[in-house]
Amino acid sequence: MAYGGKFAFTALGILLAAGLITGAAAQTIKIGVSEPLTGAFAASGNYVTNGARIAADEINASGGILGQKLELVIEDNKSNPTEAAASAEKLIVRDKVPAIMGAWGSSLTLAVMPKLMEYKVPMLVETSSSGKITNSGNPYIFRISPPSAVEAIAFAKILGKLKIGKADFLVINNDWGLGTAQDFSKMFEEKGIKVGLVEKMDQSAQDVSAQLAKIKESDADTLIVTAAVDQLTLVFKQAAALGLKKQFITTGGSQNPDQLIDQAGAAVSGTIHLTFFAPWAPESTPRPDLTRKFVDEWKKRGFPFAGVTESFRGYDGIRTIAAAIEKAGKAEPEAIRAAFWQIEVDGLNGKIKFTKSGPAGMESGQSIPNVYLIRIENGKVVVPQT
Repeated sequence: MAYGGKFAFTALGILLAAGLITGAAAQTIKIGVSEPLTGAFAASGNYVTNGARIAADEINASGGILGQKLELVIEDNKSNPTEAAASAEKLIVRDKVPAIMGAWGSSLTLAVMPKLMEYKVPMLVETSSSGKITNSGNPYIFRISPPSAVEAIAFAKILGKLKIGKADFLVINNDWGLGTAQDFSKMFEEKGIKVGLVEKMDQSAQDVSAQLAKIKESDADTLIVTAAVDQLTLVFKQAAALGLKKQFITTGGSQNPDQLIDQAGAAVSGTIHLTFFAPWAPESTPRPDLTRKFVDEWKKRGFPFAGVTESFRGYDGIRTIAAAIEKAGKAEPEAIRAAFWQIEVDGLNGKIKFTKSGPAGMESGQSIPNVYLIRIENGKVVVPQT
């Protein structure tokens, strides 16, 4: 009897250690993360993911959610729409996550959305800007980044600080870039600004000199560029090599100005950028204390300062999901979806509160952050110009 009791106790200990007992497995609340950790958008995806990790660590240090630790289950969507859909399905089916944050790019997020409808799991969209995301009738989508139409409206308010007579576009050939060209063109035409060329580039393109040569011959005074930071570096370097002298303005909040300065040097001097966070000037942000705290932690972990302009999205995204789980009182998809409509979160770039967008009865949630206009001058960021 003594031997049998000892064996039973040991076996129980092994099962507990292995996490095979339901009680042990239930010690964490999982949140899925689908980001481009490799591929064309890898720099941005890793910044966002590291911001998410900081949020999770802060939450756990404060006691977790509903008395349980928060666990991020991170999947690489490889900057590819097919992989993005597969990553979301893995998170839902294999890992049983009750909510997801993702998927960085608009094409990636749009590819995931049918999976959310199929499995009825909500997703917090931290970066994507295509209008289709919140207008297509998916009640499992909640976005904290501004759609390109909102970015265009914000830009319209500060047009008086710039001189634009006619604008050309050079955009990444996906839902993000094409949506930006469409929404900004509409805004320019309403403001009496002429729209010229709309040139496209593939996300893997290593040479855009043909597009830039056409733009150089255009009579437009301004070039609007939409792409991720690594491709923007390519654009600015090749534009400088061609002697293209126009007013450059980037959109989408994914340009990481400090990284552009490091990678493109003098080629980015005088360029203008629309960003969604201003870590260079915490006093200009809605919550200077939160901004300083986050930036300090980012630096403490040895991450490059250049990534802060994207990493805040992951930080705010995870904090928003955590707030919804807390409000729901349980980590169940439908309860979390309902709770998203009831929460307000102090985000690094303003109050996060969702309003309805899309067809009646199937609305997505949209929160509106601040937008900043900054300029790069002589290797430094000048902010803000609002």
